[in-house]
Amino acid sequence: MTGRRPAGAAPRAAGRTPGSRGLATRLLRGVAYASLPAEVVIVVCLVAGVRIAPLALVAAEAAALLLLVAGLVAYGRLRRLGFSAREALGELVPEPVLRLIGHELRLLASLALWVARRRSGVRPGDQVFPHARDQAALMYGFAFVCLVETVGMSYLLADWPVVHAIVLVLDVYSGILFVLGVHAASVTRPHILAPDALRLRRAAHIDLRIPLEKIAAVRYELLFTHEKKDGELNLPVASQTSVTVELTEPVDAPRFLGGPRPVHTLRFHADDARALHRALRQAVVEV
Repeated sequence: MTGRRPAGAAPRAAGRTPGSRGLATRLLRGVAYASLPAEVVIVVCLVAGVRIAPLALVAAEAAALLLLVAGLVAYGRLRRLGFSAREALGELVPEPVLRLIGHELRLLASLALWVARRRSGVRPGDQVFPHARDQAALMYGFAFVCLVETVGMSYLLADWPVVHAIVLVLDVYSGILFVLGVHAASVTRPHILAPDALRLRRAAHIDLRIPLEKIAAVRYELLFTHEKKDGELNLPVASQTSVTVELTEPVDAPRFLGGPRPVHTLRFHADDARALHRALRQAVVEV
């Protein structure tokens, strides 16, 4: 993404070359990387009750504020140069960090949608195929184990208030909420068969759109073992896939942190796999 101008965007302002913009971006990132560990140390010290000189606190907060302002100014400048909001953020924040933050936000949003009994990304005319039923018992079991572990750690660390508070937050978020969020994302983000594309999703980290004209073959194929091979993407639910799709040409299914992954064969599962198989075959024939 870095150094490219979006298609159809207005030309960059005079004097703004990719090299100079890249240098400014690297400098801003370097300052951020240097400041973040210092901020973490200060927060840990405050939580642990370590007394920090007021001048050091003021200096740290002032540096964080200046870094935030500089980031906002750089973001506004990139937007004026024709970058989209996502591309401007990509210039300032590393792609893996953006993807991690986006993943966590989607998990939290999925929890809200789950409570509200709503689904994400479904439009009028879309056929919806849920795929979370067969993993529900396993995910609820994981959540229960995390709850028991949280209660046990809370009891064991009761005499160390600071450690108790830190471990409690980590256990609740990275254990209970994370597991429930993954299941909620699977429930609220079903597979979708649109008039022009098949949209395959898994939890909060995979959302792959496949144009119907690129689908060469569709098979109902129940599999419980999956070997990792180049060019193949397996999306098992409870260790099983039930539909196999072969493409006329590879599509990119980005890895979790954004790395490219061209695939020409996809295997996935749905609660009603036979209905999805029939609907997809019919849709491909009609294209």
